[in-house]
Amino acid sequence: MGIELNTPETADLGRALAALREWQSDDAPMQLHPGDLGWFWRFGADATAAAVRTWSQDGRVLAFGFLDGDDVLRVTTAPERLHDAALAERMAADIADPERGVLPAGKVNVEVPTGAALHDHLAAIGWGTDEAWTPLRRDLTAPVEDPGLRIETAGPGQAELRAGLHRSAFEGSTFSADHWRAMASGPEYADARCLIGYDGPDAVAAVTVWSAGPGRPGIIEPMGVHADHRGRGHGKAVCVAAAAALRDLGASSALVCTPSTLTGAVATYRSAGFEPLPERLDRHREG
Repeated sequence: MGIELNTPETADLGRALAALREWQSDDAPMQLHPGDLGWFWRFGADATAAAVRTWSQDGRVLAFGFLDGDDVLRVTTAPERLHDAALAERMAADIADPERGVLPAGKVNVEVPTGAALHDHLAAIGWGTDEAWTPLRRDLTAPVEDPGLRIETAGPGQAELRAGLHRSAFEGSTFSADHWRAMASGPEYADARCLIGYDGPDAVAAVTVWSAGPGRPGIIEPMGVHADHRGRGHGKAVCVAAAAALRDLGASSALVCTPSTLTGAVATYRSAGFEPLPERLDRHREG
């Protein structure tokens, strides 16, 4: 049987997510993580399923795509298929043809793990490179230092506070308590934590961390500092707390990725013990 492109039904999404979890490894380049889907779950289970594309053969998922908005596709593959030319050729053809329902016509971006064969196949059909991203990693073998802030784990009673911190940190965000509750109801949140950092009585920063299971890397998605409390080291502190939470969840390392142009964000993560990895470039079609 050949390689098949599918959009899983909501009820079938668990199998695809299980494959994505299994692919997470400290030996792999920075890639799509189950936590990315967990964060998107704030829009509900049906919306999350509708944003997923899988490439399968003989009932086995070989590659996973996630539409993170209308014009951005984030993809990864099973580790042993990262350099598979036949899979990459099929994925490139599906991605490039709007009628196949992966990406629309016009300007679009594809996030591909560094070194994947898909880069070469998209380049061969005229896709260039676009925005540079900086992945960063912190090893969690050793215990994590005290963050220097009081840290609380957010539950339903703090949903409004958590959402308000996010809206303050990210101008234009519409994240709400209802979004938080939808996210927390998703299956990936069983291995996730929302943390709130306090400076005295004031809630000053928040972060959500996602584990992919013991012995696998976890990610930070998202982290933000309240607009009224910036420039005081709270970003560093809450990132340290995030690393500690992931270690408690059994993660082998903590990962985060940010646009390279956000030099302040890169500096914040580095100050919290995260080491930069080689830059990653999106693939881009002008239209």
